Amino acid sequence: MYVDNLWVKVISLKKLPQTGLSILLALSSSFYLTLNPAWCQTPSTTAQDLDLSPEVIKNSPVLQRWQRQIPNVLDEIRNDPSFPTRLRFGYSHISTNGQGSGVHLGVEDILIGNSRLTVSGDYHTAFSGNRNSYGVNFNYYLRPLGSYVNVAPVIGYRYLEVEQYSTSGVNLGAKLLLVLSRGGGADISLTQSWVAPGTSSEAGLTSLSVGYAVTQKLRIATNIERQNTKASQDSRLGLFLEWIVGN
Repeated sequence: MYVDNLWVKVISLKKLPQTGLSILLALSSSFYLTLNPAWCQTPSTTAQDLDLSPEVIKNSPVLQRWQRQIPNVLDEIRNDPSFPTRLRFGYSHISTNGQGSGVHLGVEDILIGNSRLTVSGDYHTAFSGNRNSYGVNFNYYLRPLGSYVNVAPVIGYRYLEVEQYSTSGVNLGAKLLLVLSRGGGADISLTQSWVAPGTSSEAGLTSLSVGYAVTQKLRIATNIERQNTKASQDSRLGLFLEWIVGN
């Protein structure tokens, strides 16, 4: 009976003014949607609606995680580190008044909890025994760790020994990081710092590093470092193998 009355109203639409016609059409649409609520529902994206077998869900940590809670993908992209922790080992060539070479050991960007703070440390010694350096630096990245371009103030401690001259103290500076491929695929970093700044034994350090992954876990890296002290000005070229940790 209601449907018959509805058709009678539709047939008599031509007799209504334009405003009345609009109102009637709106009321009719609302009534139809009330009778058909499925038209208003948002499609579900659960594993059951996707007709996935229990075996597929059991073998997929991603699906299990999404069943528990849908993650904020954008937030993860911004805050998931675009660079990994690396263990570094390699050879370095020293160019100064004389020539020399040595060995280099280090670790880069150990993440401290869920913060933007990382720790790096290294040790270098010449085969001749007359040049040594080691130190630890804390880097606090100012932008989210997932950024492709980042800047970090650097604070730490460093010891330098060059022939008959040595200095040590607080190491202050800044680091610029350019990530060309996330997860350690490729990156470039430039660091400028000063050891014992403001003292008579102040030394300046400029370091440029480039790294490139050859496998999922292994990278090759080069480093050019310029060291300026009152005793000498040294340039060091390093060639390293880096092992990606936890990637």
